Amino acid sequence: MSKTILDNIKEYKLKEIEKDKKLISRSDIEELAKSASPVRKFYEAIKLAQKTGYGLIAEIKKASPSKGLIRDNFNPEELAKAYEKGGATCLSVLTDKPSFMGDKAYLTSARSSSNLPALRKDFIYDTYQVIEARALNADCILIIMASVSDQQAKELEHAAISWNMDVLIEVHDEIELERAMNLNSPMIGINNRNLKTFETSTDTTKRLSQLLPSERLIISESGLFSDDDLRSMAKVGVRSFLIGESLMRQDDVTKATQRILENPLRP
Repeated sequence: MSKTILDNIKEYKLKEIEKDKKLISRSDIEELAKSASPVRKFYEAIKLAQKTGYGLIAEIKKASPSKGLIRDNFNPEELAKAYEKGGATCLSVLTDKPSFMGDKAYLTSARSSSNLPALRKDFIYDTYQVIEARALNADCILIIMASVSDQQAKELEHAAISWNMDVLIEVHDEIELERAMNLNSPMIGINNRNLKTFETSTDTTKRLSQLLPSERLIISESGLFSDDDLRSMAKVGVRSFLIGESLMRQDDVTKATQRILENPLRP
């Protein structure tokens, strides 16, 4: 059986984690996390925003494995400011370097340039990375169910909660959704991109969202490019979104953010 993109990412990420542990010990990274900027309420911000409009997690992403370079003129601080001015609710910042041309420093600088809560967007396998996320001033981490075991997911979630961070649990099929329901975090991200083939279909959100209880906050991810896309999601009860590529490709990120949010389907 041939390796998927996700398999390749996991392989290099586990090696990367071991290198990081040798550079900065767990006790040292914990000290850095303790002195980090106070946690901003990520989940609460999304929950509040979608009551009257849409919750938008605006992503700072330079490149991706499927699309290559997305934005050449890339300044995380200025992009964070542009997103905030445009009405974004939260930030998502890629910290994975090999596949997304991200950097841990991008998270710290983007968050410090705005008042928005920030998600560390990376492939998290080890509780060390969770502590590191807090040390980088992250307010939320991502758990990708396609890439971790149930036990790993529980350990990562527990670690995040112990550092007062929120958790976005990402799924892209029914099996992962069922597994995610055993975790406590209320935020479920439905990724319209199949992480094994990298093909995208918004039907994934439409299908899986109907299987979730009302107390879960659903965030649709990937393949969202226009206000019409957001309205089609809102018609099935999904009012929060993680959007990166379509905004990153615009010359004026503030105007693009305002435009995609300006005409929400009212609850």
